[in-house]
Amino acid sequence: MPLISTKGVYGLTAMYELSKHQEDTPMQIKDISANANIPQNYLEQLLSKLRRAELVKSIRGARGGYVLARSAKEIKIVDILIALEDDIKIIDVKTDNPILNIFFDESKNSMKKIFDISLDKLDEYQEKYNEFLHYSI
Repeated sequence: MPLISTKGVYGLTAMYELSKHQEDTPMQIKDISANANIPQNYLEQLLSKLRRAELVKSIRGARGGYVLARSAKEIKIVDILIALEDDIKIIDVKTDNPILNIFFDESKNSMKKIFDISLDKLDEYQEKYNEFLHYSI
């Protein structure tokens, strides 16, 4: 079982799309879905969870949609994943071996540290991707 499910990947993708959109204008579900290649019905469920976690806000009306609840600098990747996955898990159960339990707990904490970056830091990966494209041509 992967550490991050499709739910986490799609949710993070949707949040990244919202972070690239103008902060003062909401983005409609159909646009997020099209840009991120996420099924619209599934995206609605994910955005609902993200709204309950106070990571996005929904705006009603004809020009409504979704916006980030805070700036991308203030939203951590780990918070998005925990909101969608309930937690970042290495294993689903405790073992009978206390040594392994300590190891797994430390591994989980290490994983959380890896994802403890803000949403706006994903822009750095865009720069790496652009460099890759430049050198592969």
